[in-house]
Amino acid sequence: MVQRTLLLLLSCGMAAAFVMEPAVVGRTAKQSYVTGPLFGGSTGYATSLDGKKETVEKIKGLLDSSEMIFTIPSGSITVAQSQQLRQSMPEGTTVAVVKNTLMSRAVEGTDYESATSMLKGPNMWFFIEEDISGTIKAFKAFQKENGKKDTHQINGGVIEGVAYDSAGVEAIGNLPSKQDLYAKIAGSIKAVPTKVARVIKAPSSKLARAIKLATEENE
Repeated sequence: MVQRTLLLLLSCGMAAAFVMEPAVVGRTAKQSYVTGPLFGGSTGYATSLDGKKETVEKIKGLLDSSEMIFTIPSGSITVAQSQQLRQSMPEGTTVAVVKNTLMSRAVEGTDYESATSMLKGPNMWFFIEEDISGTIKAFKAFQKENGKKDTHQINGGVIEGVAYDSAGVEAIGNLPSKQDLYAKIAGSIKAVPTKVARVIKAPSSKLARAIKLATEENE
């Protein structure tokens, strides 16, 4: 009788373990999305002292190479949407969910220290090396495609040590990119030889006037 009872209990325990396994796997899979090296999750190596130090150092590395950072709420963004958002970013932009405590440590003593005012609720951060305009445009396209204009606005951002609200970040995104400015400068430089040649070919009696006109055109 005792042996039968033990066998029954063992069989029930095995059945329970089998039933629970998919739920544990599902939870682990979800946690793996928020516990990667850049995410500072709630279990495993990321929560150890060494794990937290490593995460902070990686964030500092991103800050060092960033021209601007901004944040949005990270809640209610699925894994698939997160992957879509990351893949839509221009080269040089990194998107990461970072715990507020770790982000606070990472920005301390840097040009991005004013970002601490934005550390409320779960945050997804955008670390932009160069293409600010392209990054913000890509995010707006993601908002529109996934119906998140009302729920996932930009919380704020920091550039050159100055914190900006949502409207400020979007205004910065509307400025010409470095690539656009380089193209304009290159076009101006290319036009200079033509204007110089026009001046040189001008009759001597009209030289002063030609120089004046060429200067005004260049301005």
